[in-house]
Amino acid sequence: MISKKKLKEIHVRYHILSSFGQVFESYTTYQSLKYKNMSTENLTHLEAIKKIKELSENARICMFCTELETTPINSRPMTLQETDDSGNLWFISSGTSNKNFEIKEDRRVQLFFMNNSDSQYLSVYGKASVYKDKATIEDKWSPLAKAWFDGKDDPNVTIIRVEPKETYYWDTKAGKLVSLFSFVASAITGNKTNNSDGVEGNATI
Repeated sequence: MISKKKLKEIHVRYHILSSFGQVFESYTTYQSLKYKNMSTENLTHLEAIKKIKELSENARICMFCTELETTPINSRPMTLQETDDSGNLWFISSGTSNKNFEIKEDRRVQLFFMNNSDSQYLSVYGKASVYKDKATIEDKWSPLAKAWFDGKDDPNVTIIRVEPKETYYWDTKAGKLVSLFSFVASAITGNKTNNSDGVEGNATI
């Protein structure tokens, strides 16, 4: 039996995915009609990380959503610094931003990447952590951040790491609609599910 807490989390994520779908629905409707028989793809741990890294770094800018249980959801555009070899996504952020305060209260976040030129869309649900130590800032710092900070020694500079828990991506150019459920260290198995937009597959992590 699924607990009330788990049902609530599922409802929240479904609401977010539905909201995101409305953003680009008009753009992808005609493409989804072309791919009525989308392919099935089950990704292993390394393949899943490679795909998340590819799609997120190709898009580079995402809508970074916090306070996922509020309506409307708080979101803002953020530039991705990198997606590392473990699948973690890294961002530079101000320690005085609302986003940082909201993460302190609730680490659950949702990221939406859109790469219209290649018809690729990625949703990442995960847990965010904020870093203030010099070593992490030095490692993740970008000269482009000088537009918002007085350099890497600015006391307001923080680094955000998002650890994916569930991901979902649309690759309409390749004719694929794939779910990567439970992006965690353990192996996840299960049956394929039906979906009106294509075929979903599980990822073995």
